[in-house]
Amino acid sequence: MFWTIGCIYGASSVALGAFGAHGLKKHIADPSKLANWSTAAHYQLVHSGVLLLASSVAPKNKAAAILFTAGITMFSGSLYLLILDPQRFKALGPVTPLGGLCLIAGWGALALGSKGKLV
Repeated sequence: MFWTIGCIYGASSVALGAFGAHGLKKHIADPSKLANWSTAAHYQLVHSGVLLLASSVAPKNKAAAILFTAGITMFSGSLYLLILDPQRFKALGPVTPLGGLCLIAGWGALALGSKGKLV
């Protein structure tokens, strides 16, 4: 399941990154918003790759896979929505740092291994 999620998130990060670089500029002129979109796509792509690697190398480490999936969804997802419609999705502002914490925790869970001990 996490392999499939990683593939879907990886493919969609490329599509969203291309949209941000080409299509979004027609609708959003603020360079900081465009930079945030780029950051969201970058983090999504990197962590999609890590999710794929983790699902292959450490398939029993469900904690890391869950944390990476949640982190990608919350961090990148909230940034995309906040950039597209900040008024409608302003309540998602606190979700972005929670997603970042999940990504950090995913790295920690990966370091601890599937048994909760340092490998």
